[in-house]
Amino acid sequence: MRRLKFGWTMFVAVLLLAGCVSRNSHVISGGSAVELRSFQTRAFDTTDKHQMIRTTIAVLQDLGFIIDKTDEDLGLVTGTKLSGYQIRMSIIVQPRGEKQMAVRASASYNNRAIEDPLPYQDFFSALEKGIFLTAQKID
Repeated sequence: MRRLKFGWTMFVAVLLLAGCVSRNSHVISGGSAVELRSFQTRAFDTTDKHQMIRTTIAVLQDLGFIIDKTDEDLGLVTGTKLSGYQIRMSIIVQPRGEKQMAVRASASYNNRAIEDPLPYQDFFSALEKGIFLTAQKID
């Protein structure tokens, strides 16, 4: 009986995950490293690295991630989201020129790199909103 429940649970999980696959499957199978980096990286008009890291941490927590590690000197934030599966995200915040911070996100699903642009777009959309709220001093 337990095996039957486990089997059905896995079947439902596979169906749910299959629904999450993007229609941009060409990116997964043949995307270049430059293309991957282009949707993993965004530049923001700020020079406050500390605040950018704090906002990144808050956004990851809002998205359901547990923060594993932060290193402000390196500009590194890593988090894990466990919800029947494991998504791990690493964020690097570093200066870009004199007036910007570059934020690069790298995500993996069950220890396999995520190359679909949609999760990165979702993260950066949430980060932009978080930056706006921080700038407006709204907690």
